[in-house]
Amino acid sequence: MIVLILLGGVVWWTRQQGAPLPSGGGRNGGPMSIVPETVGKGDIGINLNALGTVTSLATVTIRSQISGQLVRIAFKEGDEVKKGDLLAEIDSRPYEAALAQAKGQLARDEAQLKGAQVDLTRYQNLAVQNAVPHQQLDTQVALVAQDQGIVEADHAAVKAAEVNLQYCHILSPLDGRVGLRQVDQGNYVTPTDSSGIVVITQLQPISVLFTLPEDNLQAVAKRLQDGATLPTAAYDRGGINKLADGSLQTFDSQIDPTTGTIKLRAQFPNEARALYPNQFVNVRLLLDTHKDVTVMPTAGVQRGVPGTFVYLVNADSTVSVRPVKLGVTDGDRVEVRSGLNPGDHIVVDGADKLRDGARIVVRTPTDSAHSAGAAKGGEADKQGGGKRRHSEGGSKP
Repeated sequence: MIVLILLGGVVWWTRQQGAPLPSGGGRNGGPMSIVPETVGKGDIGINLNALGTVTSLATVTIRSQISGQLVRIAFKEGDEVKKGDLLAEIDSRPYEAALAQAKGQLARDEAQLKGAQVDLTRYQNLAVQNAVPHQQLDTQVALVAQDQGIVEADHAAVKAAEVNLQYCHILSPLDGRVGLRQVDQGNYVTPTDSSGIVVITQLQPISVLFTLPEDNLQAVAKRLQDGATLPTAAYDRGGINKLADGSLQTFDSQIDPTTGTIKLRAQFPNEARALYPNQFVNVRLLLDTHKDVTVMPTAGVQRGVPGTFVYLVNADSTVSVRPVKLGVTDGDRVEVRSGLNPGDHIVVDGADKLRDGARIVVRTPTDSAHSAGAAKGGEADKQGGGKRRHSEGGSKP
């Protein structure tokens, strides 16, 4: 019995020794096939990302400045209006009558002033001849001054009546978009109405308020003091689709002590009307640009015992570990400060399966496309052959 067990163990060990080793892209497998990426030169930006809220530069609630019946609504909800466009009209008849009354009062008082001035001239001539007492002359001087004051008050009353008459025609104070109407034609409106008639919101240009950590304030302030224009882009909630391009205008005068952030305002032309007040956006502020630097894909960066490194493709179809020092990251690109030169080839895909000195098979992107096409074609042929064999088997009696 023991002999049989020993014999079985020898047979199993012999089969295990004869089994083929697995091949492929592992560390102990055959050469790995890769498509290298070329290190290049270019510009890379220093971007600051933040969350922001779209804010109108001007929002005006249109209210009547006089009391009266609203006889006309001259806008449609959602219209784009210009500064000076007619929005509504108030019954002007009471204010026309008030203006006429003020003008009549002015004409009467001007006539009285003219008569008092004629009397004053007469008394002055008589006073030279001592024909009238000086007290009477002084009284007439005071009367002329009194009438002059009354006439000036009448002129002011006429101007006030003219202003009230102008208020009967309510005009837009700015360019913008009118919202939903708050009152209908025929209602009696007053200056104390809290809701007003309509709200006009300026959409072009428009601004975005966002916050940045206080650590970024010095860099931003220095760039603005140097007269630089800092491009600012607004993205949707997902941070993928760009909505509008603008520029940074200014920042707040104090830091929020509860959050350690400071508020900034960027302005956007908003020609495409992609931004609306109170809309949430992701903001990307371009603080500076490093020009003509060495750049590489971020996917090629590896981290391990040597620190930050890449797998450099050598001329003899091997790879070697190359430590690198990185700078600014912008999306899927990163600045290389040292360790690589433009034109070097590095491994991007499958670097986790390599080691220093490993042999590789270098392929071009065209070869990869052909290999993928051939694999799809082979799979289609297998499926077609299976269908044909199934059809032939089904035709047999």
